[in-house]
Amino acid sequence: MAKPASAKAFIFIAYFAILPLAAATALLFPQPAATRPETAQGGDYLEALLACYPNMFIMQDTNTIIWNDGDIQSIDDGELKDFETMLIKADIADQFSIPYPAGAAAAPPARNQDPGRIRNTAFFKKLYGNNAADVQASLKPLLWMPGVFDRTILFNTRCGAWDSLKKVSEELAALPARFHVYLENIGGTYAWRPIQGTDRLSPHSFGIAIDINTAYSHYWLWDATYQYQNKIPMEIVEIFEKHGFIWGGRWYHYDTMHFEYRPELLW
Repeated sequence: MAKPASAKAFIFIAYFAILPLAAATALLFPQPAATRPETAQGGDYLEALLACYPNMFIMQDTNTIIWNDGDIQSIDDGELKDFETMLIKADIADQFSIPYPAGAAAAPPARNQDPGRIRNTAFFKKLYGNNAADVQASLKPLLWMPGVFDRTILFNTRCGAWDSLKKVSEELAALPARFHVYLENIGGTYAWRPIQGTDRLSPHSFGIAIDINTAYSHYWLWDATYQYQNKIPMEIVEIFEKHGFIWGGRWYHYDTMHFEYRPELLW
């Protein structure tokens, strides 16, 4: 049924009377702007990238980096992605979408809380090597836990990764003997390979990850049913995190043997 003409006029006048009030309200109480992802310590992730990877690229603007070889890469593709999509096609910003809980006690993470497991492969290829031969040219032998095991392993020298693992190794060697069992017979460092069950390159491909003793480790794909477990002492985790390594034991898809050089997430 049509409204009477007087009612229509009232609605018309009221609508235009409200418009200035709505505009004023928007000015006084603006909607919060979308915030950029943050690092573990609440820092801006763009600053973290520049600080942790100096001389590798420059920021053309807040969404574009120019690598030192002249290649250009966008930081945020503008797509809203669910967790599984980010795993497959992450941009650089997506890597910071789940804050890393540095220093927290070991505990079962919430579903799909995998900080650091989201990776942009193009970003890592630029940092550490575009292919196996390129990465291998940047590997350097490192004496694992000198005076304790004296085993030689290989790690990438780019971006401070080798230097940081050397510091980790020396501090771990100074721990009491009861910790040594978790650190002998390490599972490996460099191996150009995909992540199990995927076609995505593992961080081991870039020589920036180390798996410690698998005999005391738990990995979600090894378990018949999901059940978060951890035997790795937090004293070991704290030393790795202190020097820029994230721990797979902080992932919902847990991998408690795994440590990976990602200083930007801990910045």
